[in-house]
Amino acid sequence: MELLLDVHTWEYVGLLLMIGVLVWFGAPKAIGRMLDQRAAAIAAELDEAKRLSAEAAALLAEYKRKAAGAEAEAAAIISEARAEAERFAAESRAALAAQIARRGAAAQEKIAQAEAAALAEIRALAADRAVDGAQKLIAARMDAGKAASLIQSGIRHLGEKLN
Repeated sequence: MELLLDVHTWEYVGLLLMIGVLVWFGAPKAIGRMLDQRAAAIAAELDEAKRLSAEAAALLAEYKRKAAGAEAEAAAIISEARAEAERFAAESRAALAAQIARRGAAAQEKIAQAEAAALAEIRALAADRAVDGAQKLIAARMDAGKAASLIQSGIRHLGEKLN
């Protein structure tokens, strides 16, 4: 009887009765269902996380591929621009050399024309001076009688020269 008077005994009996009532009303099944639902929800979240991780990895790979393509395209554009700049520089140098040659030739031609004009002017001045000198010399040596005979001779030979 002493066992019935012990407080701990009644605590154990109350505990066993409580566990019995919980088992009778299906608490373990309800707890199991709740735990199974929670496990299923966690599993679904893990599956979703795996799927999202795979999508992110695929997107990352695609963006890396696109970035590599963009870098290659940028390098091609830069090399093409450099080649175009070199071609343009070569064409510019050639055009500049041709323009310098044309201007040099034009300058040489102008110099030659100026020399020819100067020579023509000197010849014309020399001819004018010679004509002036000849006129003075003829005027000094020519008298009226000689002039009249030269005119008469010219008139006679004029008919022969016209035919």
